Amino acid sequence: MAQKDNSFMWRVLVVDDIHGVFLDKLKNTGVICDYRPEITRFEALQILPDYEVLIIRSKFRIDAEVLHVAQRLKCIGRAGAGMDNIDEPLAVEKGIQLLNAPEGNRDAVAEHLIGMLLAMMNNLIRGNVQIREGQWLREANRGFELAGRTVGLIGYGNNGQAMARKLNGFGVKVIAYDKYKTGFSDIYVEEVRMEQMVKQVDVLSLHIPLTRETRNMVNEEYLSQFRKPIFFLNGARGEIVDVNAVLKGIEKGRILGASFDVLPIEGFPALTQSDWYEKLKMNEKVLMSPHVAGWTVESYYKIAAILADKVIEFFHANETKLLI
Repeated sequence: MAQKDNSFMWRVLVVDDIHGVFLDKLKNTGVICDYRPEITRFEALQILPDYEVLIIRSKFRIDAEVLHVAQRLKCIGRAGAGMDNIDEPLAVEKGIQLLNAPEGNRDAVAEHLIGMLLAMMNNLIRGNVQIREGQWLREANRGFELAGRTVGLIGYGNNGQAMARKLNGFGVKVIAYDKYKTGFSDIYVEEVRMEQMVKQVDVLSLHIPLTRETRNMVNEEYLSQFRKPIFFLNGARGEIVDVNAVLKGIEKGRILGASFDVLPIEGFPALTQSDWYEKLKMNEKVLMSPHVAGWTVESYYKIAAILADKVIEFFHANETKLLI
């Protein structure tokens, strides 16, 4: 039977920017924490064999190459919610514990999406631009009220639940569909089947992870099922949505407006090389932000603090194991 190795110290490698509270919390836990936010993938691969814990955000794709090199790795922590930049099946197969911190940015995501929805329904961006250009167009910017409408959430995890809570004061009916959960109706939301969702919603908001099952889930066929014209929000992952399908929905009047905080291709110049960016940019019924819904001053701190607590809990749960 393995005995506790009193000389062992966990070694933690942080390869991306993270709030200092993470390092502060780990200071007094008897671990060696190397903070290397500027490290390249090549450099990381050279030193990863020496570490038991790896902390990432979005910079690194944790694939077979990384997991093959990191032979001592016992835990990967993602400073954020989504885990789609990690080969989860392979990591689990290797016995690596995966941690994230969706509790840290759920309020930020919900507030951002509601802000986008209100801006979209009330033509706030367009009106602002027009006034700056010397145009005073009241009738052309007549908006829609959110009160009395039905908001549908696809997915009812941390972000979906935060969205439902935030919407509580707007006088809307909130319904949610989650393929992997049942019995979650509460004072904020009514659980429904997808068949009910497509009949009722005025607003559709995505709160699901990117998986093989959800990639390109929102396509022309998916959108054609909705009985009423909808406002559409995606603050989940860009690859879940076929952007051209959304553009066609707008053209046909099936989508009244679409807000994207995430896109299938992000950043420049890559974004300009897509076959849909110019059409998105020129469409006044589309609102975009640069993948910042979960990235507030507050969430930057909360994500780091929550992830640190989970890593420390992992240390305590595994402190009696002899690592070789």
